[in-house]
Formats: sequence, structure tokens, C-alpha cells
Amino acid sequence: MSTKDTTFVYCDGSSRGNPGPAAIGVSFQNNDGNEFFSISEKIGNATNNIAEWCALSRGMEEAIKQNIKKIKFRLDSELVVKQMKGEYKVKNKDLMVFKTKCDSLKISFEHFDIQYIPREQNARADQLANFAQDAKA
Repeated sequence: MSTKDTTFVYCDGSSRGNPGPAAIGVSFQNNDGNEFFSISEKIGNATNNIAEWCALSRGMEEAIKQNIKKIKFRLDSELVVKQMKGEYKVKNKDLMVFKTKCDSLKISFEHFDIQYIPREQNARADQLANFAQDAKA
């Protein structure tokens, strides 16, 4: 597979209080690292794990809307990545709703990859989540 036509999607969820006011940040980037679309949204009160799952599911929904077929998701949530890959069981019923949804969205892609990355490599998605958290409205 050529990485030339692969989209990289960096996702981050943030919760202040855990649970508390939560937001997501999602950055769509081409193979050169240029961002061509982003999401920065408040999601109400949620735990950090729910915010992380929400960021992934919103990223997947948007990629489908944009007809992106080859995708690589990058998250700094080891829990979400390992649960999505099936390496960890999902025991929390609220998280299971997101896992089930993401599994059903995954079949829309010709190539789907998800990988854990250190927080430093996810700075843009973190920034987008914080913009939403800090927005007044």
C-alpha cells in the first residue's frame, strides 16, 4: 500500500475533573503532515476515557463522510488503542457502546490502522481539544 494516499488522523479527548467538562480534538493530515481538516468540540460532561473514544468515533465518522478509504489513526490513549485492537477487553458498558460503534464504522475503510503514540506526538489534537475546552460558548 502506498502511504501517499493515506490519511493520518490524530485524536485526543480531554476531561477536566474526570468526569467533568470534556472536549475532543481531531486533526486530519496528509502524508506530508499538512492538516486539511480538524474538529474541536465540547462533548458535555464525560470521563477522560469516554472523551478519547468519542474523539476516535467522530474522526471515523468524518473520514467516512469525506470518503477517505485508507486511514491511520494515532491516539495517545493506550487503553482505547488496545481495546480497539482487541488486546484489552472492554468491561465498562459506556465504553462498550463506543467500541461497538467504532467496530461497525471500521468496515467502511479499505485500510484501517490504529496506533498508540506518545503524548508529545499528539500535540495538535491535544491543542484542538483544549481550544474547545477553553471556548466560552
